[in-house]
Amino acid sequence: MFLSIVAATLLAQDWQAGAAKVDITPQGPIWMAGYAARTKPSQGVLAPIHAKALAIDDGRKGRVVFVTTDIIGFPKSVAEEIAIAALKRYKLDRHQLVLNSSHTHSGPVIWPNLATMYFFSPEEQAKVEAYTRNLVTQVSDLIGAAIGNLKPSKIDYGLGNARFAVHRRNPTPEGIKNAPHPTGPTDHAVPVISVKDASGKPTAILFSYSCHNTTMTGEFYQINGDYAGFAQAEVEARQPGAIALFATACAGDQNPYPRSALEHAKAHGHELAQAVLATQGAPLKGRIKSRFQMIDLPFQAFGPNDFEKALKSSNKYEVRRAENLLKSRPSHQLAYPIQAIRLGQANIVTLGGEVVVDYCLRLRKETNDPKLIVLGHSSDVMCYIPTAKQVEEGGYEANESFLYYGQPAPLKGETENIIIDRVRTLLKGVQQ
Repeated sequence: MFLSIVAATLLAQDWQAGAAKVDITPQGPIWMAGYAARTKPSQGVLAPIHAKALAIDDGRKGRVVFVTTDIIGFPKSVAEEIAIAALKRYKLDRHQLVLNSSHTHSGPVIWPNLATMYFFSPEEQAKVEAYTRNLVTQVSDLIGAAIGNLKPSKIDYGLGNARFAVHRRNPTPEGIKNAPHPTGPTDHAVPVISVKDASGKPTAILFSYSCHNTTMTGEFYQINGDYAGFAQAEVEARQPGAIALFATACAGDQNPYPRSALEHAKAHGHELAQAVLATQGAPLKGRIKSRFQMIDLPFQAFGPNDFEKALKSSNKYEVRRAENLLKSRPSHQLAYPIQAIRLGQANIVTLGGEVVVDYCLRLRKETNDPKLIVLGHSSDVMCYIPTAKQVEEGGYEANESFLYYGQPAPLKGETENIIIDRVRTLLKGVQQ
């Protein structure tokens, strides 16, 4: 009797995993996301784009579902709609759901992300809104498919390395310029979570990297997932039957170099795939716990007079933002999502927005966890998330980018410590 109880307990504590994917390639031309310089809709498909999901369950009521997507980003409204559906349909709490985007600049606009940037016709906006509505349905169904595929699995975690990411905040006598800065901070780690079924066959590989998906620059008009798309395709080709999922890490001030050519995107994808496939991990076991919290980050001072003046600007983006903000009553604080996950021996943090690389470097150091996974572009991509030092320096990530995101002002420098402190608290919560 005692042996049967022990056996039943051990079986109940075995980890399970399930993965699924869906093609989210637009059907026909659509306005593409990420570059203000584009002046027309897409022209064909270079490579299909996907949404993918990986569900992991510890057998003791601990569960998490990772959703990765070849899109520019989930706006808060879209993420919330998906999360509500996941709760209603699958009893998946918000803290158990990770929604990450690759931030490819060669995918469709996801409305209303970066709405200030685009000047398209009502017909093109209707296409974008219809695509976004369909994406919500596709991702909601995808989450259920991954949960439905749960089966006993072995899950390993290890770190690889890729080196094509380069810091892009180049200090010059005229200020910070968006150009390669080879001595600036980078994070070349490639976290790899690999899943095998009971027979040892690979079924899913989740990996991450801190680098913008901007190898394909604004002159390209074909839909594709950039280097991350090519990396996922290669991993899947070399691991038949497995689903490869890419999650963006702290890529806010990191660009792929060289860039602006298809061969560069393919080369970076190949380098990343090689790093993933060469990584040897250690087994994960134990408990899965997660926490999710929305906090407030402070904007710099602004008022209605600022927007009234901007209406007279020669900059069409300033005018557009001012018009939108005068119609609303913008808050002086930014609602910001933070998530902490304990995945056995692996700790994961997810942060909203385009998080710069110093966040993951600082968090790993201060938590004394060199293998800590820190994902940006999660739950909501509403603006860049600069450090206090960058706010003082200025530049695109700390200042100009907030115009395109339609935010009323840049963030204050105290943002950094607010985020770091709350991350520490949530990490402690999942360790208890």
